[in-house]
Amino acid sequence: MAKYIMALDQGTTSSRCILFDRQAKIVSLAQKEFQQYYPQPGWVEHNPREIWSSQLSVATEAMAQIGAVAEDIAAIGITNQRETTIIWDRKTGEPLYNAIVWQCRRTADTIEELCARGLADKIREKTGLVPDAYFSATKIAWILDHVEGARARAEAGELAFGTVDSWLIWNLTKGRVHATDYTNASRTMLFNIHERCWDSELLDIFGIPAAMLPEVFPSGHVYGMSDPFLLNGELPIAGCAGDQQAALFGQCCFREGEVKDTFGTGCFLLMHTGDRAIRSEHGLITTIAAGLDEKPGYALEGSVFVAGAGIQWLRDEMRMIKTAAQSEEYATAVADTAGVYVVPAFTGIGAPYWNPHARGMAVGITRGCKKEHYIRAVLESIAYQSHDVIRAMEQDAGVPLRELRVDGGASANNFLMQFQADITDTVVWRPKCIETTALGAAYLAGLSVGFWQNEEELVHMEQLGRRFTPGMDRTVREERLAGWQRAVRAALAW
Repeated sequence: MAKYIMALDQGTTSSRCILFDRQAKIVSLAQKEFQQYYPQPGWVEHNPREIWSSQLSVATEAMAQIGAVAEDIAAIGITNQRETTIIWDRKTGEPLYNAIVWQCRRTADTIEELCARGLADKIREKTGLVPDAYFSATKIAWILDHVEGARARAEAGELAFGTVDSWLIWNLTKGRVHATDYTNASRTMLFNIHERCWDSELLDIFGIPAAMLPEVFPSGHVYGMSDPFLLNGELPIAGCAGDQQAALFGQCCFREGEVKDTFGTGCFLLMHTGDRAIRSEHGLITTIAAGLDEKPGYALEGSVFVAGAGIQWLRDEMRMIKTAAQSEEYATAVADTAGVYVVPAFTGIGAPYWNPHARGMAVGITRGCKKEHYIRAVLESIAYQSHDVIRAMEQDAGVPLRELRVDGGASANNFLMQFQADITDTVVWRPKCIETTALGAAYLAGLSVGFWQNEEELVHMEQLGRRFTPGMDRTVREERLAGWQRAVRAALAW
C-alpha cells in the first residue's frame, strides 16, 4: 500500500519536493534554487528548462532521502508560481522564449492602452481581475509579437501556452497531457470565472489563438500518469493548484469568511467567499478557490508583490544581513524603526493600490538611522502591506476578521508575526507545518485518489504551531499606520 503523497512545489526562486505521510507530516523535503534573469529594469525571466530540471531533480532527491520507490507514492500534487508564462513547441517541447515571470512589468504600457480603450470593466467583469501586467495574457501576447514567426505558428496550432503547472504536467507526461486547473486558468486574464471556460472575446482582445490553450480541469483531478522512466514508475498526477489557492486549501479554509496569508516571495491573502464571486470595490481581485468538483468556490485576493523578496534584497543586494533568519535578530535589537518606513515597491505596488509605476521608497531617515532600524522597517513593511489588504477584504465581504492563518517561509519570523498581530489587532494563527502551499497540493491529490477520505479528516489533522495575540496600544497603532500611509503616498507620487 502507498505510504506517501508527493507535492511538487514550484516557486519563484526555487523548486521543492515534499513527501507527506497519512498524518500529513513531512517525511522528506528537497529544494533547489534556480537562476533569476533581469534583462532590463522591471523585467524578470526564468529558464523553463531550469524550472523542469530543478523540479525533477528534487523529486528524485526527496524519494532517495528515505529510500522511497514509485510504489510508495499514491499520487503527485502540483502547486506553482502563478501567472508566469511559458510558450513551447508542441512537437519538440522546446520553449520558444524564457518564462516571463509574474513579477515582470514589461507589459504595463499595454495594460494602460487597454484601459484607455475602455476595456477594464469588461475584463474585470469576466475574469474578476484588475487589469495588470502581473497576469498572463499580455505576457503571451508579448512573446507572440516579439519572437519571429511565433504568431503564425501559434495560429497554426504548433505552439502551446501554459502557466508553470501546465509546463510540469506536459514534461511529467512526456507531452501526452496539456492541461491546467481552474485556479491557474483564473489568473491568465483569459478565463471567464463565472462560466468556467476560456473566453473567446478576451482571446480576441489580446490577440491570442485558442489553439495554444490547455484543457481546464478541477484542482482535484487525475490529469494523467507520469512517464515511467522519470521516477521509475507511473504515478497519477492527481492535484494541481496555483500556490495561493493551494495554501488556502492547505490551511483548511474551506468555508466562507476564512482567511489565510502566505508570506513567500510576495505576500498573498485569500478570503474564501463560498459560492459568491464578490466584486471588490477596494482594489482586490476575485479568483477561483481550489476544489474537487466542477463547481469550485471563489475567493477574494490581495497580492503584495514584495514580502520575503524584501528580506532577500537586504541579504543579496544591500548585503545588510548574511542569512534571512538574521533579519529577526537585527529587528529585535532596536525598540522601533526610529521613524523610518520602507515601501518596497520594487516592481510597482499591488493591492489595494495597483500602481505599476510606483517605485521603492525609504522615508523618515535621520542621522540616527542604523542598519537595525532599516532592517526592521523592511520587516514591518510586510505587515503594513498585509494590513492594508485585510482592511479592504473586511469592507468588501462585510465581515470583520476574527483570526488570520499564516504560512510560508517568512511566517517563521516571530518578530514579523507578532508585529502583524499588533498592527492588524487580530490573532495570528501559525500551524505547526507552515508548508501549507505544498500541503494543499498534497491534500488535493490525496483526496482525488482516496488517500484521505474527506475534508473533515483533514481538519482533524491540523496542528497549531503558535498563536500570536495583539498587544499594541491603540494610539501607537494608529500613529504608525498614519506614518505608513504617508510613506505609501510618497511611493505612489514617485
